[in-house]
Amino acid sequence: MSRLIVVSNRVNPPAPEGASSQGGLAMAISAALREYSGVWFGWSGNSTPTYTGQLSMQRVNGVTVATMDLEEQDIEEYYNGYANRTLWPLFHYRIDLTQYERSYGEGYERVNARFADTLVPLIEPGDIVWVQDYHLIPLARELRARGVKNAIGFFLHIPWPARELILTLPRHRQLVESMFHYDVLGFHTEEWKNAFNSYVLHEVGGMQLSDGRVRAFGRMVRPQAFPIGIDPAAFVSLKTSALGQESYDRMVESKAGRKMLLGVDRLDYSKGIDERLLAYDRLLADNPDLKRKIFLLQISTATRSEVEAYQDMFAKLDALSGRINGAHAEMDWIPIRNVHRMHSREELAGIYRAADVALVTPLRDGMNLVAKEYVAAQDEDDPGVLVLSRFAGAAAQMKDALIVNPFSQEDVADAIKKALAMPLEERRKRWRALMDGVERDDIVAWRDKFVAALREAHKAGAARPRPRIAAGGGEG
Repeated sequence: MSRLIVVSNRVNPPAPEGASSQGGLAMAISAALREYSGVWFGWSGNSTPTYTGQLSMQRVNGVTVATMDLEEQDIEEYYNGYANRTLWPLFHYRIDLTQYERSYGEGYERVNARFADTLVPLIEPGDIVWVQDYHLIPLARELRARGVKNAIGFFLHIPWPARELILTLPRHRQLVESMFHYDVLGFHTEEWKNAFNSYVLHEVGGMQLSDGRVRAFGRMVRPQAFPIGIDPAAFVSLKTSALGQESYDRMVESKAGRKMLLGVDRLDYSKGIDERLLAYDRLLADNPDLKRKIFLLQISTATRSEVEAYQDMFAKLDALSGRINGAHAEMDWIPIRNVHRMHSREELAGIYRAADVALVTPLRDGMNLVAKEYVAAQDEDDPGVLVLSRFAGAAAQMKDALIVNPFSQEDVADAIKKALAMPLEERRKRWRALMDGVERDDIVAWRDKFVAALREAHKAGAARPRPRIAAGGGEG
């Protein structure tokens, strides 16, 4: 059987099989690598004064892990710069926060070349290479330039932006051209896939074939939607674990008979946390009878603290929640509990289970697995209600949630009010439909469908004469 080589910016060392402390994506990748006797390759997270290209390999809980160090300039230009100051905000439609600096792009290209140099000696004939996310878009081009003819697939874990936005990116043509060195491109939704196809068709004169492949730059690639999921059975078990049950019991006691609204997010401008709090403020102002009957627990954890756009977000969030609390609080009731502490998956499962309404309202999100985890954690007899942004990738699958426009305070406030008043029978019906989808489109289905599509596409491509590699051309 072919080995699977997974490449990601960072390697999350596999926990023991079945360990509940590991995230869903890491668990799926670890399981796939055990099944295919594969290798997980990426940056170690460590810096070195001078880049050496030295490879560190170890066996961790049944998975071979291979890592490399980056020098400080690499980290600043490739990771903090192009990945998180340029691509991340642009792909999340925040062109106002996007920074275009030539040194960032140079660092991005340099590090992808270094990844390829270090990875090539590990690749054996017949291996399947699966590259993860926006940090490594050009990697297949670099591998092909070094003679790699193996099946190579790419999965984008964030949205692909509308072509009007991607056109603002210097050298956007070269970035898209590099993606045509993959056999399969994976996106969470048809919307993100179609946005990619729109660029190819309208900006570079590409052609879409009847079988779904697209042709441009003298090459062909298969873009396809593969909605990512969770491991629902594992997550269900977390809510009844010792720590999950303790977390649930503590939350129920602290609710004191009130209804709990819940937001769980990484602290990121794409998550719409400020907009959510303002919608909650509107709800309380327009419905004073709800005061003392509800509260919002907002859990926000730090992310990308090296990037300037994130450094003042905690202060802004604390100030906004403080203002809302000051306007509405009473001596024995605070409308918002604002928490920045990290929680284990077991703790989160108990918190999800105790929440009457989950507010998953990002302004733009590739998928958002919090929505699926919340559904999996609910009690079948008395489930809570999911309020979900239409701009999260999950909305394409989870149509029985209350779908909202997160930019409209009134829309979100109205949905919360509806969720709080929803009859038990309707809550059960909506939850059952949502849970069926979570169980059907789980993390294993995502993994297996992508690997199968990659094998098929590569096999079909190998049966045809490979076209000459065309230069991308132009600055774009």
